[in-house]
Amino acid sequence: MSKNIGLISLGCAKNLVNSEQMLFLLKEAGYGAGGEYDGADAVVVNTCAFIESAKMEAIETILELGRLKDEGRIGKIVVAGCLPERYKGELISEMPEIDAVVGVGSFDDIVTAVRAALGENEHGDEHGDGSCACGKGKNEHKDHHRVHVRKLAFFGGIDAAVSETERVITTPPSWAYLKIAEGCDNRCAFCVIPDIRGPYRSRPIGNIVEEARGLANKGSKELIIVSQDTTRYGADLYGSRSLTELLAALCDIPQLQWIRLHYLYPELVDEKLIDFIAQNDKIVKYLDMPIQHINDGILARMRRRGAGGEIRETLRRIRAGIPGAVLRTSVIAGLPGEGEREFEELCEFLNESKIERTGVFQYSPEEGTDAALMDRPDTETAELRARMLTGIQQEIYEEFCGGRIGSATKVLIEGEGGTGYFGRSFAESPDVDGYITVEAENLEIGEFYDVRFVGPELAERT
Repeated sequence: MSKNIGLISLGCAKNLVNSEQMLFLLKEAGYGAGGEYDGADAVVVNTCAFIESAKMEAIETILELGRLKDEGRIGKIVVAGCLPERYKGELISEMPEIDAVVGVGSFDDIVTAVRAALGENEHGDEHGDGSCACGKGKNEHKDHHRVHVRKLAFFGGIDAAVSETERVITTPPSWAYLKIAEGCDNRCAFCVIPDIRGPYRSRPIGNIVEEARGLANKGSKELIIVSQDTTRYGADLYGSRSLTELLAALCDIPQLQWIRLHYLYPELVDEKLIDFIAQNDKIVKYLDMPIQHINDGILARMRRRGAGGEIRETLRRIRAGIPGAVLRTSVIAGLPGEGEREFEELCEFLNESKIERTGVFQYSPEEGTDAALMDRPDTETAELRARMLTGIQQEIYEEFCGGRIGSATKVLIEGEGGTGYFGRSFAESPDVDGYITVEAENLEIGEFYDVRFVGPELAERT
């Protein structure tokens, strides 16, 4: 009887792709694997460690799993991803709940890690002599065995080519994430991602298109392009940025109807990309473009490429070149150097730019980053500023929703509930933007329908 492995995926969409790859490998190895973990023989938790709140979520999840383990409701605990990569020694020594750790360079070793944690050999049989993955028996090198049986560690290089392992898709059948690159070269002063995920590495166009065709053949009508810096795609691999070439190849896949772009950096959104998006119906007119701030001094201090004026000009060109485009961005309140004048400039920018969707974050000083050593507003001030920015954005969003009433759009239906169905238009990205309620009968989940807005987030079929 195969053993059951539960898997919990925390953090971003890019991390979810790695979780889906681990699910595939575990299933291929003969394990029962999925999102249910109560009663599992082992639980894999794929963690995020980008900011303090993500770290705390990961730690609290591990502690909760530890309680379930003490109660005998689960077996072993394997912690994967960014948290063990960032805190290798500390995590192993300070969290006795954990049986094995897997860094971001070793996702493909998950089967070996789980087997080792369970005390199995490569055939899935338990070691009769208590030996561990190192090959040593329980009577050999007792100190070595005591450490490695309880805490097995797998840390591969974080600069290797992006894994091409297949995935078990966990999102709804009608859409999936498509990761086109791994790592980051930007080295923003507040960010630890390059140290955790390594340098920027693009996947070859052929590999991406092959995966996209497979997803489309399995029912995906929408693919959401993700990477840490999507606009930089191909520069490392082909000697020049090649995002439009990749998108052109993806647009040739007949079954795909929507291709959505996440994580475009404003300084690299050029006329070529704007024109391509405008002229290709399959590229939804929705751009996720993180800016973090608008003040020149703060942008320079944070080592963000481009100044405030360049961000404003990019927005102007997008609005002019892609009429009706919906934008999403992220801003950080309380960055080092942010005084009242700098904060007021950010508030004025949000009011003027009318970006439809903005995620507001409070600055989190991360150890090991240059920004953590800089003077910054106190926590209470940063919290207040984050709330003020959220209030400004809420008014902008309500104005955007009100302006949609009476207009028609196409919606991808994702489920049924309440007074009808719920789905997304081009203006809503999964997991971050919510849903539109569609009052109708006899709709098919996973299909597109034309609707007309009768309220801010309420539509009826036309």
